[in-house]
Amino acid sequence: MSQEKITLEVFRFRPEQEDNPVFQSYEVPLRKDWVVLDALNYIKDYLDGTLSYRWSCRMGVCGSCGMMVNGTPVLTCATFLQKFAPGPIRVEPLSNFPVVRDLVIEMTDFMEKLKKVKPWIIRKDNQEGPEGEFIQTPSQLADYKQYSMCINCMLCYSACPVYGLEPGFTGPAAIALAQRYNMDNRDEGQEQRMELLSTDDGIWQCTFVGECSEVCPKNVDPAGAIQRYKVAGATDWWKSFLMPWAKP
Repeated sequence: MSQEKITLEVFRFRPEQEDNPVFQSYEVPLRKDWVVLDALNYIKDYLDGTLSYRWSCRMGVCGSCGMMVNGTPVLTCATFLQKFAPGPIRVEPLSNFPVVRDLVIEMTDFMEKLKKVKPWIIRKDNQEGPEGEFIQTPSQLADYKQYSMCINCMLCYSACPVYGLEPGFTGPAAIALAQRYNMDNRDEGQEQRMELLSTDDGIWQCTFVGECSEVCPKNVDPAGAIQRYKVAGATDWWKSFLMPWAKP
């Protein structure tokens, strides 16, 4: 009995070979336990070794295998072929990013924006806490834990219509990670981050479409993080307006 198969229509762009992208079709086994990444690895190993794409852990942790599958940004290591049977399945690079080759995107813009929001603990001094370390209670951890689950997969950027239209927008993941540190009781860098993110390209660019939270594989809810940041920004502005003497 012949094995059941499914067709993948894969985005191909080889700049040394063609001026414009094309789609190439491949037939792969349709197995119950296979994800889209398994199918791409099958193509790479047995059908076409020239296919280029990123992946690493295959466990939904590294975030490097994000692609568009039938128009939706997903982690290909967590997206089963059976969901799309009988096919075909169209696989493309993440939207809103320049394409380097095939399914590989250029991520420099995201990395620069991530660095700008200072996603690390900032202290006004380097002194240790009174006990030699900064003790944190479970409730204090719970304040920011959801936002700390971001794996930098950039699916939210691909789903964000604002980032697609306004590439200067800092974007969902970077703002959510800034909020993760703002809400950490050990951090003292909120004022520095607010100065950056209260600009035109920061939190106020977000129109709260919410697609970023819909596609997030780790339920980080970047849309919610941005709205909380807006409340904090508005509160900060009113305080500076009504009580200018209270601003440090």
